[in-house]
Amino acid sequence: MVNTINIGKISIGNTRQIVIIAGPCVIENLDITLHIARYLKDLSEKLDIPLIFKASYDKANRTSLSSYRGPGLSKGLSILNQIKEETGLAVLSDVHSFNEIDNAADILDVIQIPAFLCRQTDFVIEIARTGKPVNIKKGQFLAPWDINNVVEKIVSAGNNNILITERGTMFGYNNLVVDFRGIKIMQETGHPVIFDATHSIQLPGGAGKSSGGERKFAPILAKASVAAGADGIFIEVHPDPDKALCDGPNSLALDSLYELIKKLKAIRDAVL
Repeated sequence: MVNTINIGKISIGNTRQIVIIAGPCVIENLDITLHIARYLKDLSEKLDIPLIFKASYDKANRTSLSSYRGPGLSKGLSILNQIKEETGLAVLSDVHSFNEIDNAADILDVIQIPAFLCRQTDFVIEIARTGKPVNIKKGQFLAPWDINNVVEKIVSAGNNNILITERGTMFGYNNLVVDFRGIKIMQETGHPVIFDATHSIQLPGGAGKSSGGERKFAPILAKASVAAGADGIFIEVHPDPDKALCDGPNSLALDSLYELIKKLKAIRDAVL
């Protein structure tokens, strides 16, 4: 049995509804980020689907030194707070260093542990101690059952508000593969499992100084993951993915999301 995690008015796990976690890879500027958030808020109301807004204020794990990282902690959190206040959406972002944790916890409704940092014990425990819901991005280098060790670290700090996000596993050089058995395996921890449809079709470092991606496969994997029992879907979106400053090749166009979510809801209803 998967526990139900409550984030504001949203319940995740052991419910008939899936949750959508969506937004741009990184905050590019206030106008674009607000536009995306308003669109997603409207979409969530039209489709009666719980939605958490995600965007990074600093992408510290970029492929190249010259890659765009975002506006930084202070300005980025200010923008996320403005989105919370204007739209009422819960907000999620990833934290990359100890000195960000307290400030991030003051604003974020969900703190995300980046995939590359999910084994950093002291860092994981310090995030858990905030008491905020924690979204663990399963490292590309971990087997599904290895996530138990990360969960134990968070629980040891007295925090049971845990989401686990599957984002593919390294498969040779510059490629990822998804094993859908992992959804059930990770749910056996008792915590909801989210499927990251857009990072799972990423080609890490595949474009030389940036990551590539095959966005045409993201909807296919999203639908398969819901059929496999995922509790939610994580999707990066942008008004014009080909012009996005980060992860454009694996991001979906904002206006494609309506039809995709309709299909995901139908699949969820069919398999429950």
